[in-house]
Order: sequence, then structure tokens, then C-alpha cells
Amino acid sequence: MKRADKVEASFSEEGRYRLLIDSITDYAIYMLDPNGIVTSWNSGAQRFKGYQTSEIVGHHFSRFYTEEDRRRGLPEHGLATAIREGRFESEGWRVRKDGTRFWAHAVIDPIRHSDGTLLGFAKITRDLTERKLAQEALKRTEQQLSLLVQSVTDYAIFMLDPEGMVSSWNQGAQRIKGYTRDEILGQHFSRFYTPEDRANGAPEQALSTALREGRFEKEALRLRKDGTRFWAHVVIDPIYDDTGHHVGFAKVTRDVTERKKAEAALEEAREALFQSQKMEAIGQLTGGVAHDFNNLLMAVLVSLSLLRKRLPDDPAITRLLDNAVQGAQRGVSLTQRMLAFARRQTLNPTAVSLPELVQGMTELLERSIGPSIRIETRFSLNLPLIRSDPNQLETALLNLVVNARDAMPQGGQVIIAGREEKVVTSALNLKPGRYVCLSVSDEGQGMDAATLARAVDPFFTTKGVGKGTGLGLSMVQGLAEQSGGGLMLKSRLGQGTTAELWLPVAVTSRETRPSPAVVEEEPALVRTGPRTILVVDDDNLVLMSTGAMLEDLGHAVIEAGSGQEALEILREKRTIDLVISDQAMPQMTGLQLAEAIRAQWPDLPVILATGYAELPANVTSEVRMLTKPFRQEELAEIIAEVIEPA
Repeated sequence: MKRADKVEASFSEEGRYRLLIDSITDYAIYMLDPNGIVTSWNSGAQRFKGYQTSEIVGHHFSRFYTEEDRRRGLPEHGLATAIREGRFESEGWRVRKDGTRFWAHAVIDPIRHSDGTLLGFAKITRDLTERKLAQEALKRTEQQLSLLVQSVTDYAIFMLDPEGMVSSWNQGAQRIKGYTRDEILGQHFSRFYTPEDRANGAPEQALSTALREGRFEKEALRLRKDGTRFWAHVVIDPIYDDTGHHVGFAKVTRDVTERKKAEAALEEAREALFQSQKMEAIGQLTGGVAHDFNNLLMAVLVSLSLLRKRLPDDPAITRLLDNAVQGAQRGVSLTQRMLAFARRQTLNPTAVSLPELVQGMTELLERSIGPSIRIETRFSLNLPLIRSDPNQLETALLNLVVNARDAMPQGGQVIIAGREEKVVTSALNLKPGRYVCLSVSDEGQGMDAATLARAVDPFFTTKGVGKGTGLGLSMVQGLAEQSGGGLMLKSRLGQGTTAELWLPVAVTSRETRPSPAVVEEEPALVRTGPRTILVVDDDNLVLMSTGAMLEDLGHAVIEAGSGQEALEILREKRTIDLVISDQAMPQMTGLQLAEAIRAQWPDLPVILATGYAELPANVTSEVRMLTKPFRQEELAEIIAEVIEPA
């Protein structure tokens, strides 16, 4: 290339940059010599500060500062800092030509020759006065200030010709997009767009919007040179020359990928918190409803039991009573599921052998699932004992097996397996330690991702109206978590489902007890000599029912509707042999009543009746518990345990 051509090309490029700078009216962009004398002036500077080019070129830039800032030496400090640190940035009050003040954000960058000689300074000023008045306006201002301040390395600032060809390129553009200046000049800016955006005509729409509306702004995915994608905030402004002729576009791109990731993470955290709060609210409601329902069921079952004893032996009447009892017992089962979901069922954890428990209930499982389903068990040798409530565990296992049966209407195989696992970290947030994984697998149709995600939600069921409560898996999960473990479901559409119940290994085997899987004959009533028993409950139905059962057993009953009333009765009557109190009572709980009784009458036994596991973990062993709803046989048995027979 001839020297003249090189000069012309250099001038052309210099002219484009000058045109780019002169087209910006929202920023004052000008140069200072090494002593701070103004050597160039753009239209933005003229608009902000009020000086014409001829009025300001050749004057010291300190005249833009307030008198107090000049006394403090702030102009000189700004230049010295820019020389020493390579950059000076500040915000403060500045003075226009007419003496009025405005709040400005200013950046001073030193300009050096290739040999390091200081040639002067580039100074960019932005009027932030109006944007400073409102928070949202301030935020937009900071973004624009950041766009200017970080333009060298953190922002891609370049120019397009009217057809969208890249005609200038800065270091920020090279860092963000990966192209060097020589690689991208003369290329169409559409190469930064994704293939789908190019197919939709997004580049052309951006330029036409900028021409039509004077500005185009958007956040979208863009491409780097290496093909990777990043989230970009893009602003395109049309550029016109002094005659109003459109000569191109100013384009600014900022990489906002990290911000997008942070926003996505925040939204995910908010959704998780909302879901947790929703489930907690449902659990609180469910636990409260189940507690009250337990009281109602107790009154129904007690009344039916006593009524059956006193009615003549009429098969027609007996059949109706049996139906009523079965209906109430189904209500008890539903209540237990609700309590299990709410993590408020009363558990009696012991060391349990899973192979023995499953073997003991094999006949029950086979009757429950029918002849078309085959059960296979696979347990590791020397499988350690687990710690859980065997009665609740049997119910949970029965639920899982029945679910497996329902997933295979044409029949199939259910595999019940157990293996020991050592947990260090877990998706179930289990504490580190030894666990036994009890799994139930079927060959059914499985679940898609959406169904699997909701499978343990309360009251969610795929069995159709009237064919499921939607609490089965919630109950299993509640038992597992209340036992210190967890429930994990694994399923794929067309490949069956595996439910894994993770339970902690028992510390000792001395508390092992056999599984109560075998249905036994109804036990005979354990009777003691007649006693005087004080019954305390704030629910009149439960109070009357408990009293009726005690009187039927031959005891004398005194009733109290609160803990305070019970204490008053005890102070008046010294012949009371036993106190049976509800736990959940207003003002004074059953446990508080028991502590007050122990302080004044230490030899008087107390039995607490509770609808769910509301007692503190440190309850003394001297307090006996009776789970609602209880039968007359259970009541008689616990009375015999705490009172010596007459």
C-alpha cells in the first residue's frame, strides 16, 4: 500500500472514531494535554457544560470544578491518580458555564505514546443529576456509567456501517467476543447471533428498530468466536453526520452471563423456599385436623364398643355395628397417614430385623396383592438391624407393595430387597453413618418426570377418584424422616418404579422385638380391682367416652375439663388412685399437669393420652403414654401396668 493510501486509510479510521465520539450527546468526551489544558471538545461536552469549542479549548479543565474542590486540589489529584494508577474515577458536583452545578460522573484515562511518553488524558463526563433523584433512575445511571467506565475491557464498543458491517473494534469487544480487530473488520455483525436468531431475522430487526425508534436495547444469547454462548445486554444507537445523513450505528455489548446465573439461582432459591413454606403449612393443617379427628374417632369407637356389649345378640344389629366399627377404623388408618405425613405420629422405635419383619408379613402381603403378583425377597447376608417403629414400618411396606401392585394391573413381579450402605453425603440430606436401604421394585409402567416430582405430595394420586387418598407415599416419607432416614423414588416411563426407604442402623440389638405381623385373637380384658380414677380432657366427647370405658371396667370416675380443675379436685379428694390426662390442652398441658402432680403427690401415677407425637424428647420415663384413639383393652392393660392389682 502506498504511503498516501495508508494516510488516507488512517484518516478514514480516525474520522470514523471522531464521528462516533461526536455523535454521542449523553457524554462529555474530550482530551486534555499533560498539564490539564482542554485540547478537544465534543457535542456532549458542549451540551453539559455550556461552552462552545472556541470558548474552552486552551483553558484548564479545573474551571469545571467547584471552588471548594479546587482549594482541595481535586483537579490535580485526579490527573496525578490517573498517571499513577492508570485511571481516575469519581463522582461529585461540577460547574457549568452559567455557574449552575450538576452531579457528574467523571473518568480520566492517561493517553501514552507507544514508547510510554504521556501525551495527555481522555476525560469522559456524564450528567447524573436527574437520575440521582430516584432509585430506579440511579440504577440505570450506574449501568450506563459502568458501560462508559469499563469500555476498555469489560464492554464491547464498536461501530457498524449502515449495512451492519463492523467498521471499528475495541479491546473489550475482542475480550468478550474473541475476535481480533483484523478478523472482524468488514464482517457482518450478524455472526454474533445464534443460528436460530439469524434465521428469524433478529440482526436486521435490531438495526431497523434502532433507525425507527432511535434506539434498540435487548438481552439475549450471543455467540463468541469459539462457538460458546453467553448472555449479552445490547444497545444499538443510530449515528448521523452533521447533515443528518445516516452513516452507521454505535453498538455496545455487555456480558451479563453471571448476572443471569445469579438471577436464576435466586429464583430457584425463592421457589424452593415457597415450596418448603407451603408444605410446612399443609403439614401444620394436616396434623391439627388429624389430632381433632382422632378425638372424634375415639368417641365413635368407644360408643360402638360399649353399645355392642349392651345390645342383645341380634345378627342384624351386630352386622350394622361391625360395619360402623370398620368405617371408624378406616378413619383411624387415614388419620395415622395424615399424622405420618405431618411427622407427628407417635413412634415406638426399636431395633428391627428387616428379613424377619418381611417374612412375618409375607402371608399378609400375598393376600393384599392377589395371585397375579409374585413377591421375591433379596436381603444381604448379615444385614444389620435398623431402628424404627415395626408397626408403622409394616404399614409403610404394605403401602409400597400395594402401590407396586396397582402399577401392574396385568400382573408381574415385586422385588423386596435390603442392603447396607455407608452414607457420607446424600441427596436425601441424611446424616453421615450406616443405613439400610429397604427397596420395593415393580415392573409397571413407571412415571414420567412430572409425575415423579409430585409423587410424594400430599393428596396427589394417579389412581383415579375414590381409589386412593394420596397420602400413602407421604406417610412412608413421614415415617422415614421421623425415624432419621428418608424416602427416594426412582422411576422412568415404561421401566417400572423403585421406592427406597433409607433407615438408620440400630446401635444395639438388645431392644429387638418380634414384628407384630401375625393377627392375634382379640385379647381378654385385663381387670384390676375397682379404683378411683381422675380423667382430664378439654374435649367433652373424649372425656365422656374415657369415663364410660372406665366405669364399664368397674372403676369410679371423676371428670375434669382442664389441668387447673384437676389440681383443685386433687386438693379436695385424697382417695384418687390414678390420673389419666389428655396432653394437648389449653393453658396447662398434660405434661405440665403431671409435673405439678409429681411435685405434690409423688406416688400418684399419671397416664398421658395423646393424639400425636407432641411430647418433648426428654419426657421422663415415669410418665406413661396412651395413643389416641385407644381401645378399652389397651386402657385396661396400661391401668394394670401402673396400678398393682387389688
